[in-house]
Amino acid sequence: MIACFTNIYQRLSAYKPMRKILAVVVNTCRMLLGLTFVFSGYVKAIDPTGTKYKIEDYLGAAGIGGALPDYATITIAILLAGLEFCLGIFMLLAIRRRQVSRIMLVFMVIMTIITAWLAIFNPITDCGCFGDAIHLTNWQTFWKNIILLSAAMIVARWPLKMLRFISRPNQWIAINFSILFILISSIWSVNHLPQFDFRPYHIGVNIKKAMEIPPGAKQPKFKTIYTLEKNGVRKEFDENNYPFNDTAWVLKDPDKDVKTEVIEKGYEPPIHDFSITNEQTGEDITDSVLTAKGYTFLLISPYLEKADDSDFGNLDFIYEYAEENGYHFYGLTASNDDGIAHWRDITGAEYPFYITDGTTLETIIRSNPGLLLLKDGTIIRKWSHNDLPDETVLKGRLENIEIGKLESDSVPKKVMSVMLWFVLPLMLLIFADRMWAWTKWVKKKETSNKFYQLINKKRNMRKKIVAGNWKMNMNLQDGIALAKEINETLKADKPNCGVIICTPFIHLASVAQVLDPEVVGLVAENCADKEKGAYTGEVSAEMVKSTGAQYVILGHSERRQYYHETAEILKDKVQLALKNGLKVIFCCGETLEEREANKQNEVVKAELDGSVFNLSADEWKNIILAYEPIWAIGTGKTATAEQAEEMLAYIRSIVADKYGKEAAEDTTILYGGSCKPGNAPELFAKPDIDGGLIGGASLKAADFKGIIDAWKK
Repeated sequence: MIACFTNIYQRLSAYKPMRKILAVVVNTCRMLLGLTFVFSGYVKAIDPTGTKYKIEDYLGAAGIGGALPDYATITIAILLAGLEFCLGIFMLLAIRRRQVSRIMLVFMVIMTIITAWLAIFNPITDCGCFGDAIHLTNWQTFWKNIILLSAAMIVARWPLKMLRFISRPNQWIAINFSILFILISSIWSVNHLPQFDFRPYHIGVNIKKAMEIPPGAKQPKFKTIYTLEKNGVRKEFDENNYPFNDTAWVLKDPDKDVKTEVIEKGYEPPIHDFSITNEQTGEDITDSVLTAKGYTFLLISPYLEKADDSDFGNLDFIYEYAEENGYHFYGLTASNDDGIAHWRDITGAEYPFYITDGTTLETIIRSNPGLLLLKDGTIIRKWSHNDLPDETVLKGRLENIEIGKLESDSVPKKVMSVMLWFVLPLMLLIFADRMWAWTKWVKKKETSNKFYQLINKKRNMRKKIVAGNWKMNMNLQDGIALAKEINETLKADKPNCGVIICTPFIHLASVAQVLDPEVVGLVAENCADKEKGAYTGEVSAEMVKSTGAQYVILGHSERRQYYHETAEILKDKVQLALKNGLKVIFCCGETLEEREANKQNEVVKAELDGSVFNLSADEWKNIILAYEPIWAIGTGKTATAEQAEEMLAYIRSIVADKYGKEAAEDTTILYGGSCKPGNAPELFAKPDIDGGLIGGASLKAADFKGIIDAWKK
């Protein structure tokens, strides 16, 4: 499908209006994905216990129920919610566009496969995608995921079409803030109760009324199927074709051969599965509990074997308080007699327990145990076992104290709380970032304005460099002498550019002692592609750095030609050099045959793609490029100033495509290839030529100084 999108784009990309349409489509898909993931992740995060229950349902449907302990499933629930929420935020803000879009695509592929399984086999009636906030059928979920998967494919194919809402340098703030917010929200909800209660047993609901079917409500429709037998042949019939007139058809087994199916659902009340049973007598006491006047405490523990007993003393106090004041107190659980006996043994509990369905109890409150306070059958308070009221709160009768009144459960207030603690700081960050980006844009427009440049006489700020490459020349003594001469000459007559010399390995440590690093920088001519080890004769990047060198030349055509250095080898060398704090002068260039075949652009781009275009934007700041036409190295031939400028302008353009225009403008690009004092001024006058990588002319101080002085002309 992605290939199909690509083909369509390639056909339409020639038309500018279609490119704009594509950008609109990509950003629409990005907003759809982002908002869906944020909502899905957040409703899971504020109810991690509910997400845990759903994960356990999935494991049970897969035949591995109970394979993971509770701490593992709750951890997975928190991480899953956090992943969805953060992916959504990152997508909305266009943070790490390539990585996030690919992760989201993989996520949607996995989820679509899972929901296809749910839709076909129906092992679970609700996928839990949106927690308890929104319930979808399995087929609705599947088609929803098909839409999201299509959107994810589009975004993953053209991630750079997404408009940024926050700049790259400030992305880390939004990333860490989002992760911190969602983790705190989840952990708080685990230890207390969900901030938003989407379940039917929320504060303010009258349980009995929520179980009633209102008059005139839609009734369900049923279909009865009979399996009859005649002369050894079995056939199914319904009310419409039942063979009343053919007594030869016989119903053999009424229990097995009569089935009733729901063909159309009727009205289903919000609460339809709540019941309380006295296990000892088998009596259903639901109605008496829900119709009781006054206050009723309900201790909720789906499974007492797993209940937290750390605050059992407070539970005993609440029970005694209820007894003293004439309030009802019921313990509701799905545990058997053994589980109840175990709880009584470890807590000394004297309050009675009654039986209620475990799933229902897990739905009522996300705490084990948890406590409900009813007034005339209406839920007015809910407490986690970590927040139980104590003797400092329960002073006097409930009729006269605050907790005896219906708790305010204002959704708008809770939404405002989320806005205050997350959305507002994020919006302020975006605003500050956009202001910062705007000032950078204004500055950039100013510096690109010719009239502004003319008035302020500003020069290009990227560093100008003349680098002398000694290659395999000069013994140690002669090399030290030349280095001293160059150093003293430049100290006496300050250059208008950076000057560096590239010496053989044996010179580095000695030459470093005679150079003033503020005047002349030191460069190694190569380094190994291995960090360390049994590589006799090789010199590692770490060793180079230890000599005092600041730079290293990599990718020189002579290394490629004579020592068969490949793009992969050079890629490793570049990484090791940067890791050890060295700046890299990376060489590229074409042969005469490639130039004559007009393949120079293709060759140079391939060399950069293979070895340095994998670097991050921060790593790229330590790269200097050197274009060296191989046909002009040591041959006496020199590219014309126009040829050199054309090539360096092309290199700068592909750097801009990769890292942006600003990075390209900051990248120093040198020309190397028979540069001499005579042609240096013409070459260096070109706007994209930032200096030279000098070979033979750097072996004599006077010639080298003549090239350096070209920047003064």
